[in-house]
Amino acid sequence: MKFKILLSLLITFWGFSHLSADQGNADISLYTGTFDVIDKEGDDKTTLLGIEHKNPNLFRDTFFGKFKPVTGGFMTGNSSVYLYTGVEGQYGVGPLKILPSFAPGYYEKGDGKDLGSVLEFKSEIKVGLELFENSNLSYSYSHISNNDWGEVNPGTDNQHITFSKNF
Repeated sequence: MKFKILLSLLITFWGFSHLSADQGNADISLYTGTFDVIDKEGDDKTTLLGIEHKNPNLFRDTFFGKFKPVTGGFMTGNSSVYLYTGVEGQYGVGPLKILPSFAPGYYEKGDGKDLGSVLEFKSEIKVGLELFENSNLSYSYSHISNNDWGEVNPGTDNQHITFSKNF
């Protein structure tokens, strides 16, 4: 079941990338890291693997900075799945990019950590550096929580390394 969800997600993003590429831009990111990085018992800490899509054509330059929609998902080593869509800001300090984001999403615990609800919210801060033209490498730290809307709210903190390519 989890494999089918991940495969569906990959096919969906592949379709988005081709639609965006036909319009001139698609930003696809692959990332891997640690789920529940500060787990005190150590029983829920595991790896994660994810994919993310951003369409640079949808950037909005506002008084508070540049913003764009972000859609993605990841799967953990314990078969947990998180699918999300939200907004990401972009701020530059020379070659360094700072990318805060907020994204509500659907969480299925699989054999992993029970976060208390299928509706979870991801807050993330990403710091990246442009490697080559249209390619970035970044480090992210995120927190996923249900804002006490679920039966329990243990939350999870995650960290990962992301490679992004703009097509």
